[in-house]
Amino acid sequence: MKAIVVTDQAAGMAGMKLVERPEPQAAINDVVVQVHASGFTWDELTWPSTWTDRLGRDRTPVIPGQELAGVVSALGYGTTGLSVGQRVFGLTDSYRGGTLAEYVAVEARNLAPLPGDVDFTVGASVAMPGLTAWQGLFEHGRLQAGQSVLVHGSAGAVGSMVTQLARESGAYVIGTGRAAHRQKALDFGAQEFVDLENDALEDVGGVDLVFDVFGGDIAKRSADLIRAGGTLVTIAGPTEARPANGLAVDFVVVSDRAQLSEIVRRVRDGRLRTNIGNVSTLDRAVAAFNPTKRINGKTIIRVRS
Repeated sequence: MKAIVVTDQAAGMAGMKLVERPEPQAAINDVVVQVHASGFTWDELTWPSTWTDRLGRDRTPVIPGQELAGVVSALGYGTTGLSVGQRVFGLTDSYRGGTLAEYVAVEARNLAPLPGDVDFTVGASVAMPGLTAWQGLFEHGRLQAGQSVLVHGSAGAVGSMVTQLARESGAYVIGTGRAAHRQKALDFGAQEFVDLENDALEDVGGVDLVFDVFGGDIAKRSADLIRAGGTLVTIAGPTEARPANGLAVDFVVVSDRAQLSEIVRRVRDGRLRTNIGNVSTLDRAVAAFNPTKRINGKTIIRVRS
C-alpha cells in the first residue's frame, strides 16, 4: 500500500515521504479500514506518542495521522459492533497513528458508523475537532445553557466546532482570533469577536468558561476572566494559568463512539458545519502539510476518489 512515512523525528514534516509499506493486519479487537479520507493535526510530529509505544519503545519509521473515514475491510479476532463493508469514521490511538495510508488497523471501539449520505471527507474532518469540542465543553467544562463561553481561535478547525456546539447548547459565545478571521467566526455563530492583535481581551469581562487553544500568555490573561465556579479548558498542554475561584483543565482528546454518533447526527441535521481549509491527495500530501501560508481550517487528504 501507499503511505506517508516519517523516519526522522528531528526533520519534522520535512522528513515526510510517500513510500510503499506492507498492509496492516488486524489484531484482537481491531478492524482494518480501507482509508478514503484522512486528517493530520499540525503539531502531531511533536507528540511523544507519535514516536514511541506505550512502553516508551521507539516505533520509527512511523505513519502519522489519527483522523480517518473509510470502509472496514477486515475484522480482528473478537471484534464486535462493526462489519466488513461498513462505512466508519473516528480516531486511531495516538500511539498507533497510521491514517495517512491506504489501509490502517484501528481498535474497533475508536470508530463509529458513518452514514451513507455523509461524505468521507466530511467524516474525516469532523472527528478530531468535533470530539475535542464536545469533550472540552461538556465533559471538562460542564457547560450549561445560559452560560458565557470565550472561544479562542474561533475561526479555526477546533474553535469553529466549539462555537457551534456552545451556541446550540444555549450559551453566549465570544470568539477570538485575528482581525481577518472576524467574519468567519461570526458566521460560525460567535455573538461577539475579540481581535487579539488590536482589542483588549480584558474588556470582555467575566465569563463562565474559556476554551483555550493557544496556551501561554493568552491562557494566563484568560484565567483572570473566569467567574467564580467557572472553568478554563485548554488543549495547549499543561498550563500555569489558574482562575482565582475556578478550575483549570488541560486534556487530550480520546475517541468515543457515542460522541462521534452525536456529532455526525448534527452534521446530517445541518446543525454542525465542518471547517475544511484544504483538500489534497495522498500523492500530494507532503506538499499539503508544508504550506507557504497557514491554512485556516482542516487539511484533509483524500486517499481514494
